[in-house]
Amino acid sequence: MTDSLFEAVPGFDQPIAVLKHCHDRIRKQLRTMHNLLTHLPEHGADVDAQQAAKAVLQYFSKAAPKHHDDEEQDLLPMLQAVAQGDDAALLRSLCPEIMREHQQMDAAWQTLNQQLQQIACGAAAQLSAADVQHFAAMYTAHMETEESHIAPMAKRLFSAREMAQLGAAMQNRRGIISVGSAVESAVGSAAATALTTPVKNARIAHLRTDYSHASLTESDVLNDPIAQFAKWFDEALKAEVREPNAMSVATVAAGGRPSSRIVLVKDFDQRGFTWFTNYDSRKGRELQQNPYAALLFHWPELERQVRIEGRVERISAAESDAYFNSRPLKSRLGAIASDQSAPVADRAQLETRYAQAAAQYGEHPPRPEQWGGYRLVPDAIEFWQGRPSRLHDRIFFTLLADGSWLRQRLQP
Repeated sequence: MTDSLFEAVPGFDQPIAVLKHCHDRIRKQLRTMHNLLTHLPEHGADVDAQQAAKAVLQYFSKAAPKHHDDEEQDLLPMLQAVAQGDDAALLRSLCPEIMREHQQMDAAWQTLNQQLQQIACGAAAQLSAADVQHFAAMYTAHMETEESHIAPMAKRLFSAREMAQLGAAMQNRRGIISVGSAVESAVGSAAATALTTPVKNARIAHLRTDYSHASLTESDVLNDPIAQFAKWFDEALKAEVREPNAMSVATVAAGGRPSSRIVLVKDFDQRGFTWFTNYDSRKGRELQQNPYAALLFHWPELERQVRIEGRVERISAAESDAYFNSRPLKSRLGAIASDQSAPVADRAQLETRYAQAAAQYGEHPPRPEQWGGYRLVPDAIEFWQGRPSRLHDRIFFTLLADGSWLRQRLQP
């Protein structure tokens, strides 16, 4: 089956295209595992390997099971209900095999899961090529069967109403409220299938999750907000939140125009929160003009956010040197090759500069003078815990003149 049968960047109003998109994401993760097989012997479980392993774990532990449920609980039963003749005969042959393959792939994944967990935390650098090849071969053959037989049959047999029913079930499985049934009820099925942009906008407006995992009371929160952050950060690590160290850094230029981007926090303690970048980048220039910033950590798996505000200062050259020299070689060379935020003619020019840096410095590139660390010294920290009915918990700490912290509850 060719990709031309499916719309690009599909929404749940195109459920068969969404299923194909899931297959494409599976293929991407399979390629990542194959890349790890060649990366690990040379580089070990370095930062790149750990991030790749986490990405694979995230998809096959969380997204892939939902995809299997889409097929087992909705797509295949719905097809069996409408198929007749040769279609019904083909389903009687394929459905048991598809179910059996799901079980076999789940079992094979458990073996890989254990290996990838060790890589993700940097504890080991072993990944079995035989296990990866076996898993990839099973999934590849399985997806080819579904794309050659199941998807075309669904596109041919399902009515607009049945497509909407399948899409709504897939949305609900992911905690997304479907508005398709409400729209159809209000305007009729024929009109509903004709609606375009306004309906898409309505669907976006109705996306929401009712949070219910935890609560945050005054008695739950430690008196020291840095200690409280450390507690939550540790819980994010244990919950295997994807990139728990990722944070938004918002800066403001002298003229008042804000900008933000995602960076990785590399250290935090009573002195503040530290990250590294090019001092000549846009955020570096804005911090030179206005040395205040806001950080945001978002841990959706735990339904938590942490907002941090304060003054930003450069860390010492010795601290920057120590961290720079701990980075993977490719990252160090990249910092030399890239004038971050400055225009470049094309990708080829960037690759050429990287090759020149590698040729010039070899295994021991020095830290560029314009590259180093920043530390945000906090004077305000808010801990946000999602709660039902949008009555979220917000505990806000403000630094007082005597160095103590004032703690308050904010209304959601």
